[in-house]
Amino acid sequence: MSATKAKRGRRAANRGPKRLPRGANGGIELLLIHNVEFLGKQGDVVSVRPGYAKNYLLPQGLATIASDHHKRMVEKHREKLREIERSRVSQLQSFADELAKQSVTIEANANDEGHLYGSVGPADVSAALKKIDFNVTPDQVKLAGPLKELGLYTVKIHVAAEVDAELKVWVVPSVAGDDDAPASAE
Repeated sequence: MSATKAKRGRRAANRGPKRLPRGANGGIELLLIHNVEFLGKQGDVVSVRPGYAKNYLLPQGLATIASDHHKRMVEKHREKLREIERSRVSQLQSFADELAKQSVTIEANANDEGHLYGSVGPADVSAALKKIDFNVTPDQVKLAGPLKELGLYTVKIHVAAEVDAELKVWVVPSVAGDDDAPASAE
């Protein structure tokens, strides 16, 4: 019985490795499990050279054989991801619409001509928005440059990759610096 097992083992060894399916261009057709730089994103079906497939992509677990079953599963997964992305974008768009309805006032020290002693930057705009319960980071505030004069400015808030909002920002002189200002007219 051991001789029969040995023959089977030799026959299996002589057959060689299992053949990988060839794509239209003659390369090995694989389905990417993870993003691979310079090759494709997760879920893409790619055609690569046999050595790249056998020696890198398959052993590292970055890709699998592109069977019809795997392609169907990836398509179902992509559809779910698209639906999640659509709902996320609609939520971000409603947040941006609500943000665009707001205006914030920032007090700053200024001289008589209206020039600020310092400047108003993204951190100041972000802090003013946090006071009215809008959580916006300074990185999301896009200014053409620092605000150095009193006045009304339109500031772009970058909510997400495809969602932006415009916010009205009033830069006014600080009340503490106006001790010598005349009283209001009667």
